Amino acid sequence: MSYLTEYLPILIFIAVAAALGVGFMLAAWVLAPSNPDPEKVSAYECGFNAFDDARMKFDVRFYLVSILFIIFDLEVAFLFPLTLSLDDVGVFGFWSVMAFLGVLTVGFVYEWKKGALEWE
Repeated sequence: MSYLTEYLPILIFIAVAAALGVGFMLAAWVLAPSNPDPEKVSAYECGFNAFDDARMKFDVRFYLVSILFIIFDLEVAFLFPLTLSLDDVGVFGFWSVMAFLGVLTVGFVYEWKKGALEWE
C-alpha cells in the first residue's frame, strides 16, 4: 500500500494531463468552424504549388548541415550534466570534457575551412 501512495501524485498528474488533452481536442472539434474550400485543403509546400516529383534528389548540403547541427546540438546537451556534477567529476572529468570539446572544435574548424558551411 505504501508504493501506491508514493505514485499517487504521478498518477494524478497523468490523469489531469490526459483529461486536459482530451478536453482541448474535443473543444476544438466541437467549437472550431469547419468550412473547407479547395484552396484551403490543397497541398502546398513553402507557400507555392509543387512543381516537380516528390522523389527528386536533394543537394547533399541539406544532409551535411543537418548532421552538423545534430552533432553540435548533442555537444551542448552533454555540457548541461557536466555543469551540475562538476564537483563530482573532479579534475580528470573536467579535462576529459575539455578534450571532447577540443576534438569537436577541431572538427568544426575543419568543416568550416573545407567550405561545408558555405551555401552558394
